[in-house]
Amino acid sequence: MCEEGHIVHNWKVRWFILRQNTLLYYKLEAGRKVTPPKGRILLDGCTITCPCLEYENRPLLIKLKTRTSAEYFLEACSREERDAWAFEITGAIHAGQPGKVQQLHILRNSFKLPPHISLHRVVDKMRDSSSGIRSSPNTEQGSTYRKTFLGSSLVDWLISSGFAASRLEAVTLGSMLLEENFLRPVGARSMGAIRSGDLAEHFLDESTALYTFAESYRKKVTPKEEMSLSTVELSGEVVKQGYLSKQGHKRKNWKVRRFVLRKEPAFLHYYDPSKEENRPVGGFSLRGSLVSALEDNGVPMGVKGNVQGNLFKVITKDDTHYYIQASSKAERAEWIEAIKKLT
Repeated sequence: MCEEGHIVHNWKVRWFILRQNTLLYYKLEAGRKVTPPKGRILLDGCTITCPCLEYENRPLLIKLKTRTSAEYFLEACSREERDAWAFEITGAIHAGQPGKVQQLHILRNSFKLPPHISLHRVVDKMRDSSSGIRSSPNTEQGSTYRKTFLGSSLVDWLISSGFAASRLEAVTLGSMLLEENFLRPVGARSMGAIRSGDLAEHFLDESTALYTFAESYRKKVTPKEEMSLSTVELSGEVVKQGYLSKQGHKRKNWKVRRFVLRKEPAFLHYYDPSKEENRPVGGFSLRGSLVSALEDNGVPMGVKGNVQGNLFKVITKDDTHYYIQASSKAERAEWIEAIKKLT
């Protein structure tokens, strides 16, 4: 995960290890942890906030506040990874309280909105200009929809605002808002879920499902000639993401980047995790590309600097070579297999 520094408030990729009552984090070099630990977070007396929406451009945050009021902000690669970390950390915090640990493993099969809260109040809060959910243009299958929000973002917002205690409750509440025509599905993914007979499955906790407020539903199909290349590149479905080390093309140094693999269209983008804006610093089309593992015995031609193994190479259609390091052979194999499917 990424961790925000306490003195200089920049973001650094760290290797985290969760123990019974401590969360350790290490510096990373070439995709591997550097010992000894850079720091440790004592979990006894900690409080955890997930989702944490204190940073608008970082929706995948976990916030830990220690017994001494020190605050740690940790960022995962995906909502699934964030929620998995939050679940395990919460279990470690409550390790001495078996009752609370048991509650973590129980999913409620039914959810009713508390009688003192109406759906109108939920929607009014959602539309609040300062604390509500933010609408923005989103693209699905080449069409741009104005004033929409992601299903997973609404789930995060409902939990952080106290209207739901779990993602299951938030999904059920989202389905209620659809049923009562406070929200409308936008695009093929969310419209398809409406055809399900089960109310609890009408609303999708997904980053590919789009919704909008019912009265502000507007659709604009963007002509291909007017659509910027970056919009097309980033419109594909995310199939894999994670932290890898990449060799620079000019200075040949190695830096940790967050890689995001998308399909339809097939692109591999990489992001600088120390930057606030959620824009890729580079990327390339995978159509016609070649990907292969590089042997660990000796440094291949074209590779310089701190090489610690688990290398693979992507050669694009225009013969640009990208050298990338994973943290393990298993992770390298997973990336190669995922990329090959899209070439």
